Amino acid sequence: MVPEGLHYTKAHEWVKVEGDRGRIGITHFAQSQLGDIVFAEMPQVGRVLRQMEAFGVVESVKAVSDLYCPLTGEVLEVNSSLESNPEQINVDPYGRGWMIVARIADPDELGNLMTAEEYKAYLAAEEH
Repeated sequence: MVPEGLHYTKAHEWVKVEGDRGRIGITHFAQSQLGDIVFAEMPQVGRVLRQMEAFGVVESVKAVSDLYCPLTGEVLEVNSSLESNPEQINVDPYGRGWMIVARIADPDELGNLMTAEEYKAYLAAEEH
């Protein structure tokens, strides 16, 4: 499950560009590898993140994993419902399981990310 129209990192985050904003989460592959997610730590609104800077943590029954910001920008929104319902990340990683919305500081950084087709090829190569 790799939706078209999103941009992907090698660390398995996705970003959906909406004007000058990016909605960010982890991929279906990432949540399936982690297993049942039991805790999600998100950044404060207003924090400025650099591309691929860690912005939070997800904890599952299997592991704890850092989250990396696909693009440089200021955090505008945090999905606060994940505090009480972190399992939304497992159930709907591209919908209700979104994590943050950031104002995109440098749209040229999108060139450092993968398209859906490139991400599918990356996943296939990782499996071999």
